[in-house]
Amino acid sequence: MNSYKVLNKQKYINENFAIVPIRYEDRMAILKWRNEQVFHLRQNRPLTEEDQDHYFSNVVDKLFNQEQPNQILFSYMENDICIGYGGLVHINWIDKNAEISFIMNTELEKEYFAKHWTIFLQLIDQVAFKELNLYKLFTYAFDLRPHIYEIIENSGFVKEARLKKHCFFNGAYKDVIIHSKFNKPDAL
Repeated sequence: MNSYKVLNKQKYINENFAIVPIRYEDRMAILKWRNEQVFHLRQNRPLTEEDQDHYFSNVVDKLFNQEQPNQILFSYMENDICIGYGGLVHINWIDKNAEISFIMNTELEKEYFAKHWTIFLQLIDQVAFKELNLYKLFTYAFDLRPHIYEIIENSGFVKEARLKKHCFFNGAYKDVIIHSKFNKPDAL
């Protein structure tokens, strides 16, 4: 298993669920899920296997040895089987903040969306606030899946902004919703 130089701990556990440094063997499942869910990702076209191999070789592999990587990605596991992936992206080490990114196996979304998002947010909190001592986490979501906001807010995030007609999607401009959570609750 790869390990991140920036982290003292490599595995974060919540009962049968865990996040571990993103695994090379999960890259094609991740490719499949990203392509199935491209509608809500900042991805302008379906990815190819060549794209994915290139990304893992030229971007992901370099993250493990960096003192301050711009992203820290994890495979999200249930009973040691990868069922999603995500992490901290657009990490700003000066201001101590990062965006949360997460997608899960598309087949699990209908029945287990809230469950897996909630567990992933609990696990990534451990990384961001306890391990890295970041000041702020935030989500950046196209206003396409309103059911996600209740989950995020129930996990301690507060709606911070609505960027009106910020992204062009399917021939129309859509809002972007930003939720934030601070390491110190009194930061608001």
